[in-house]
Amino acid sequence: MDTIDRLLGEADQAWRGYGVGSADRAALAADLRLDLRAAAADGGDPEQLIGGDVSGFARRLADEAGVRRVRGDYGRILGTALIGATLGVVLGYGLLMAAYPAFVRMVDIPRSIDVPVQLAVAVYYGIPAAVVVTGAVIAVRTRLRDLPDIRRTARLMSILVPAAGIVITPITVGFAWSTHYSTAPPVVVAEIAMVLAALAGATALARRLSLREARTAADGPHPNATRVKPA
Repeated sequence: MDTIDRLLGEADQAWRGYGVGSADRAALAADLRLDLRAAAADGGDPEQLIGGDVSGFARRLADEAGVRRVRGDYGRILGTALIGATLGVVLGYGLLMAAYPAFVRMVDIPRSIDVPVQLAVAVYYGIPAAVVVTGAVIAVRTRLRDLPDIRRTARLMSILVPAAGIVITPITVGFAWSTHYSTAPPVVVAEIAMVLAALAGATALARRLSLREARTAADGPHPNATRVKPA
Protein backbone atom coordinates (compact mmCIF):
# COMPACT_ATOMS: atom_id res chain seq x y z
CA MET A 1 0.00 0.00 0.00
CA ASP A 2 2.92 2.36 0.71
CA THR A 3 4.23 1.76 -2.81
CA ILE A 4 0.85 2.57 -4.33
CA ASP A 5 0.53 5.76 -2.27
CA ARG A 6 4.04 6.82 -3.29
CA LEU A 7 3.32 6.19 -6.96
CA LEU A 8 0.05 8.11 -6.74
CA GLY A 9 1.83 10.99 -5.03
CA GLU A 10 4.40 11.18 -7.84
CA ALA A 11 1.65 10.96 -10.43
CA ASP A 12 -0.29 13.76 -8.74
CA GLN A 13 2.80 15.98 -8.81
CA ALA A 14 3.18 15.28 -12.51
CA TRP A 15 -0.48 16.09 -13.15
CA ARG A 16 -0.15 19.36 -11.24
CA GLY A 17 2.84 20.36 -13.31
CA TYR A 18 0.99 19.32 -16.45
CA GLY A 19 -1.83 21.76 -15.68
CA VAL A 20 -4.53 19.23 -14.74
CA GLY A 21 -7.30 20.55 -12.48
CA SER A 22 -7.96 19.10 -9.04
CA ALA A 23 -11.21 17.32 -9.96
CA ASP A 24 -9.58 15.61 -12.94
CA ARG A 25 -6.56 14.72 -10.81
CA ALA A 26 -8.85 13.10 -8.25
CA ALA A 27 -10.64 11.09 -10.95
CA LEU A 28 -7.37 9.97 -12.52
CA ALA A 29 -5.91 9.04 -9.15
CA ALA A 30 -9.01 7.07 -8.12
CA ASP A 31 -8.97 5.01 -11.32
CA LEU A 32 -5.22 4.51 -11.16
CA ARG A 33 -5.44 3.37 -7.53
CA LEU A 34 -8.01 0.72 -8.48
CA ASP A 35 -5.80 -0.56 -11.29
CA LEU A 36 -2.68 -0.66 -9.10
CA ARG A 37 -4.55 -2.48 -6.33
CA ALA A 38 -5.87 -4.98 -8.85
CA ALA A 39 -2.36 -5.57 -10.14
CA ALA A 40 -1.04 -6.05 -6.60
CA ALA A 41 -3.89 -8.46 -5.79
CA ASP A 42 -2.93 -10.55 -8.83
CA GLY A 43 0.62 -10.79 -7.53
CA GLY A 44 2.03 -8.14 -9.86
CA ASP A 45 4.31 -5.26 -9.06
CA PRO A 46 2.59 -1.84 -9.30
CA GLU A 47 5.91 -0.21 -10.22
CA GLN A 48 6.38 -2.55 -13.16
CA LEU A 49 2.85 -1.77 -14.32
CA ILE A 50 3.69 1.94 -14.48
CA GLY A 51 7.28 1.58 -15.55
CA GLY A 52 10.29 3.58 -14.49
CA ASP A 53 8.96 6.95 -15.65
CA VAL A 54 6.03 7.77 -13.38
CA SER A 55 5.76 11.36 -14.63
CA GLY A 56 5.68 10.31 -18.26
CA PHE A 57 3.10 7.64 -17.51
CA ALA A 58 0.91 10.16 -15.66
CA ARG A 59 1.05 12.62 -18.54
CA ARG A 60 0.13 9.93 -21.06
CA LEU A 61 -2.73 8.90 -18.82
CA ALA A 62 -4.04 12.47 -18.72
CA ASP A 63 -3.77 12.78 -22.50
CA GLU A 64 -5.62 9.51 -23.07
CA ALA A 65 -8.36 10.62 -20.68
CA GLY A 66 -8.75 13.88 -22.61
CA VAL A 67 -8.68 16.06 -19.49
CA ARG A 68 -8.46 19.81 -19.87
CA ARG A 69 -5.01 21.23 -19.22
CA VAL A 70 -4.14 24.78 -18.25
CA ARG A 71 -0.48 25.42 -18.97
CA GLY A 72 1.54 27.78 -16.84
CA ASP A 73 4.33 28.73 -19.26
CA TYR A 74 5.88 30.94 -16.59
CA GLY A 75 9.16 31.17 -18.47
CA ARG A 76 7.59 32.53 -21.64
CA ILE A 77 5.40 34.97 -19.74
CA LEU A 78 8.23 36.28 -17.57
CA GLY A 79 10.55 36.62 -20.55
CA THR A 80 7.94 38.45 -22.61
CA ALA A 81 7.03 40.73 -19.69
CA LEU A 82 10.69 41.63 -19.09
CA ILE A 83 11.26 42.31 -22.79
CA GLY A 84 8.16 44.50 -22.92
CA ALA A 85 9.25 46.32 -19.78
CA THR A 86 12.73 46.89 -21.20
CA LEU A 87 11.36 48.26 -24.45
CA GLY A 88 9.00 50.43 -22.44
CA VAL A 89 11.90 51.81 -20.42
CA VAL A 90 13.86 52.65 -23.56
CA LEU A 91 10.86 54.31 -25.20
CA GLY A 92 9.83 56.10 -22.03
CA TYR A 93 13.34 57.37 -21.40
CA GLY A 94 13.58 58.69 -24.95
CA LEU A 95 10.23 60.44 -24.68
CA LEU A 96 11.12 61.85 -21.27
CA MET A 97 14.40 63.26 -22.52
CA ALA A 98 12.71 64.72 -25.59
CA ALA A 99 9.83 66.28 -23.64
CA TYR A 100 11.80 67.39 -20.58
CA PRO A 101 12.90 70.83 -21.89
CA ALA A 102 9.40 71.64 -23.13
CA PHE A 103 7.93 70.43 -19.85
CA VAL A 104 10.28 72.66 -17.85
CA ARG A 105 9.43 75.70 -19.98
CA MET A 106 5.72 74.97 -19.70
CA VAL A 107 5.76 74.62 -15.94
CA ASP A 108 8.42 77.27 -15.26
CA ILE A 109 7.95 77.11 -11.51
CA PRO A 110 9.19 80.29 -9.81
CA ARG A 111 12.21 79.81 -7.58
CA SER A 112 10.18 81.15 -4.67
CA ILE A 113 8.07 77.96 -4.73
CA ASP A 114 9.67 75.09 -2.89
CA VAL A 115 8.74 71.81 -4.57
CA PRO A 116 8.80 68.94 -2.05
CA VAL A 117 11.56 66.49 -2.80
CA GLN A 118 9.10 63.63 -2.27
CA LEU A 119 6.97 64.93 -5.15
CA ALA A 120 9.96 65.31 -7.41
CA VAL A 121 11.18 61.82 -6.59
CA ALA A 122 7.68 60.38 -7.10
CA VAL A 123 7.44 61.97 -10.55
CA TYR A 124 10.98 60.96 -11.43
CA TYR A 125 10.39 57.33 -10.53
CA GLY A 126 6.65 57.13 -11.14
CA ILE A 127 6.69 57.95 -14.85
CA PRO A 128 9.25 55.24 -15.73
CA ALA A 129 7.37 52.78 -13.52
CA ALA A 130 4.13 53.45 -15.39
CA VAL A 131 5.91 52.93 -18.69
CA VAL A 132 7.40 49.66 -17.43
CA VAL A 133 3.98 48.36 -16.38
CA THR A 134 2.37 49.37 -19.66
CA GLY A 135 5.12 47.77 -21.74
CA ALA A 136 5.01 44.52 -19.79
CA VAL A 137 1.23 44.14 -19.90
CA ILE A 138 0.95 45.03 -23.59
CA ALA A 139 3.75 42.64 -24.52
CA VAL A 140 2.17 39.72 -22.65
CA ARG A 141 -1.30 40.47 -23.97
CA THR A 142 -0.31 40.83 -27.62
CA ARG A 143 2.62 38.42 -28.02
CA LEU A 144 1.22 35.46 -26.09
CA ARG A 145 -2.29 35.27 -27.51
CA ASP A 146 -1.86 31.53 -28.02
CA LEU A 147 -1.63 30.80 -24.29
CA PRO A 148 -4.82 29.87 -22.43
CA ASP A 149 -6.26 32.45 -20.03
CA ILE A 150 -3.66 35.03 -21.05
CA ARG A 151 -6.27 37.81 -20.98
CA ARG A 152 -7.00 37.07 -17.34
CA THR A 153 -3.25 37.03 -16.66
CA ALA A 154 -2.79 40.41 -18.33
CA ARG A 155 -5.69 41.90 -16.38
CA LEU A 156 -4.22 40.69 -13.10
CA MET A 157 -0.81 41.98 -14.14
CA SER A 158 -2.29 45.44 -14.67
CA ILE A 159 -3.29 45.34 -10.99
CA LEU A 160 -0.47 43.42 -9.33
CA VAL A 161 2.48 44.95 -11.19
CA PRO A 162 1.57 48.53 -10.19
CA ALA A 163 1.02 47.28 -6.63
CA ALA A 164 4.47 45.73 -6.70
CA GLY A 165 5.79 49.01 -8.06
CA ILE A 166 4.24 50.89 -5.15
CA VAL A 167 5.95 48.53 -2.75
CA ILE A 168 9.34 48.47 -4.47
CA THR A 169 9.54 52.22 -5.21
CA PRO A 170 10.23 53.39 -1.63
CA ILE A 171 12.70 50.54 -1.25
CA THR A 172 14.50 51.59 -4.42
CA VAL A 173 14.36 55.26 -3.42
CA GLY A 174 15.74 54.38 0.01
CA PHE A 175 18.58 52.49 -1.59
CA ALA A 176 19.27 55.39 -3.95
CA TRP A 177 19.21 57.80 -0.99
CA SER A 178 21.71 55.62 0.88
CA THR A 179 24.07 55.99 -2.08
CA HIS A 180 23.40 59.76 -2.30
CA TYR A 181 21.53 59.11 -5.56
CA SER A 182 24.67 57.88 -7.22
CA THR A 183 24.61 57.16 -10.93
CA ALA A 184 27.50 54.74 -10.72
CA PRO A 185 26.88 51.63 -12.84
CA PRO A 186 26.75 49.18 -9.89
CA VAL A 187 24.15 51.33 -8.15
CA VAL A 188 22.03 51.71 -11.27
CA VAL A 189 22.24 47.96 -11.94
CA ALA A 190 21.13 47.24 -8.37
CA GLU A 191 18.14 49.57 -8.72
CA ILE A 192 17.16 47.98 -12.02
CA ALA A 193 17.49 44.52 -10.48
CA MET A 194 15.12 45.50 -7.64
CA VAL A 195 12.51 46.76 -10.09
CA LEU A 196 12.81 43.72 -12.34
CA ALA A 197 12.54 41.36 -9.37
CA ALA A 198 9.32 43.06 -8.30
CA LEU A 199 8.01 42.90 -11.87
CA ALA A 200 8.85 39.21 -12.18
CA GLY A 201 7.26 38.37 -8.85
CA ALA A 202 4.06 40.23 -9.64
CA THR A 203 3.88 38.65 -13.10
CA ALA A 204 4.34 35.14 -11.73
CA LEU A 205 1.69 35.78 -9.08
CA ALA A 206 -0.72 37.11 -11.70
CA ARG A 207 -0.25 33.98 -13.79
CA ARG A 208 -0.64 31.71 -10.77
CA LEU A 209 -3.89 33.39 -9.72
CA SER A 210 -5.28 33.33 -13.25
CA LEU A 211 -4.54 29.61 -13.52
CA ARG A 212 -6.16 29.00 -10.15
CA GLU A 213 -9.33 30.68 -11.40
CA ALA A 214 -9.20 28.73 -14.65
CA ARG A 215 -8.69 25.42 -12.89
CA THR A 216 -11.48 26.19 -10.45
CA ALA A 217 -13.77 26.82 -13.41
CA ALA A 218 -12.57 23.59 -15.00
CA ASP A 219 -13.29 21.71 -11.77
CA GLY A 220 -17.03 22.05 -12.19
CA PRO A 221 -19.46 19.13 -12.22
CA HIS A 222 -18.18 16.05 -14.02
CA PRO A 223 -21.27 13.97 -14.57
CA ASN A 224 -19.51 11.52 -16.85
CA ALA A 225 -16.34 10.40 -15.17
CA THR A 226 -13.73 9.05 -17.54
CA ARG A 227 -12.43 5.61 -16.72
CA VAL A 228 -8.69 5.48 -17.09
CA LYS A 229 -6.67 2.38 -17.71
CA PRO A 230 -2.87 2.18 -17.71
CA ALA A 231 -1.40 1.54 -21.09
